[in-house]
Amino acid sequence: MKQSSNVKLSIVFLNFNRLAETRFTLEHLEQLIQNRPDIEVIAVDNGSKDGTPEFLQTQHQPWLKILCLPTNTGIAGYNDGFQIAQGESIFVLDDDSHPVDLQTLDNIIQRFEIQPEVGVVACQIENPQHEIVRSWHLPSTNQVSHSIAFVGCGFAIRRELFEQVGWYPREFFLYQNEIEVAIRVMQKQYEIYYDPECRVIHRQSPVNRSNWRRVYYPTRNTIWIIRRYFPLPQASYMIFSRLCFGLVRAIQAGEWKWYYRAVKEALWTPIQPQTLSPNLRKQLNLFCKQNSLWHQLTRNLT
Repeated sequence: MKQSSNVKLSIVFLNFNRLAETRFTLEHLEQLIQNRPDIEVIAVDNGSKDGTPEFLQTQHQPWLKILCLPTNTGIAGYNDGFQIAQGESIFVLDDDSHPVDLQTLDNIIQRFEIQPEVGVVACQIENPQHEIVRSWHLPSTNQVSHSIAFVGCGFAIRRELFEQVGWYPREFFLYQNEIEVAIRVMQKQYEIYYDPECRVIHRQSPVNRSNWRRVYYPTRNTIWIIRRYFPLPQASYMIFSRLCFGLVRAIQAGEWKWYYRAVKEALWTPIQPQTLSPNLRKQLNLFCKQNSLWHQLTRNLT
């Protein structure tokens, strides 16, 4: 349980063998918040071997907390940072992402303060040239609007709500954890708002972006989500579609072993069903389309 503090926003980011990116992110954040006692930063290292833990241990700023884990636990490493966060809300970054300006952080704080129904603020994601990076997770609009999801390299969530939904799902390790959290937030009857005035730069470091991971984790984790939340026969069709998408990616990457392992674990791991109400499934229609073979084929032909 969070102790009482004057911190309104905790910024948490996770590093794994990206020392240069961590340096950049910390330097940028220092410029923004060094005179803001209501904002803290928690830098979590996931068992890096490139000198990042040693670098972090030299950082002694009052606004910064350091957490160095002995091994790489994937997204579960974030959870260790979330648990020590003192802010009323948590702003989540990747080690290679950063907020454009202080106004982004103030906008997040203000939205949570004036709109109690908002559980998550999804940020606009931009590349280093300040071009908007479009994703199906976010609305294609320049206006504040409802969203079914968010992008993990730039979003904020009420800390108490995040704790209630169990933080990130540790068993996922990587990928699709944002969708799982978004669904759990909706189950708690909170809303996800996309705010293009909350801007995050994703520098998209190529380090640690292995092809096998893009075959294995999205295939397995997406099927776990479908099995947990969607009823038959809809779930059967979505699983078949996801298996096809994974197969195409495996062929392109030549990662047959990891595809086989993903399919085996996706279908045979015990899952406790939590079938969503018709209303929530309707809200997740875009997720269903992303996992519909027919929809993806017809979209690509038009």
